[in-house]
Amino acid sequence: MTGNSKRQAPMRLSDMVAAHVRELIVSGQLHSGEFIRPEAVADELGVSATPAREGLLQLQTEGFLSVEPRRGFMVTALSSDDIRDIYDAQALLGGELTARAAGKITPATVDELERIQDELEKAATAKDFEAEEHLNHQFHALIYRLSGSRKMRWLIKTTLAYAPRKFFAAVEGWPEASAQDHRAIIEHLRTNDAEQARAAMARHIRNAGRLLADHLAQDDATA
Repeated sequence: MTGNSKRQAPMRLSDMVAAHVRELIVSGQLHSGEFIRPEAVADELGVSATPAREGLLQLQTEGFLSVEPRRGFMVTALSSDDIRDIYDAQALLGGELTARAAGKITPATVDELERIQDELEKAATAKDFEAEEHLNHQFHALIYRLSGSRKMRWLIKTTLAYAPRKFFAAVEGWPEASAQDHRAIIEHLRTNDAEQARAAMARHIRNAGRLLADHLAQDDATA
């Protein structure tokens, strides 16, 4: 996160496995009914079978996988309606956090958001999706952190598992939405207009959810 000098703890191998497989599911690269073997995941990521299995068990508790007797882990259904519901919830939380940030934000912080956005748009033009995803995360994290609402920030973090980060470019229109929707949010934060900032963030998040839901629906139709 921008301006945060704290070091993050290294990601556990099981968490890395869970994050990788979760993103494959959310981005539509793994479909409902497909089976996943811990050994295959371990080989793909270069880890041992134990953290691979632990990561898949974590996804079972999150509802992304189920365990079929004598067959192993199976991807559970993640419908377009599920995605829309999750992003509606995220839009409510993100909108409220942004409204709270609007009352506290300084011109210097708005300038920092614009710097991040400039870099994000350059990355989008260059189709550097890894950089764009990182900058998109910085943009949202800076706004949400400014709100000061720790518990609400924790709640919205629980919904972010449904945002494809590593496979950002797999969802048609998603990179462009992150590059374009942010300008309206910045504009309303600069004028400290809490309600307009809330509405702009909520529209942005719901737009992202719609794009992902449509992407999953298309994948299901061709699977």
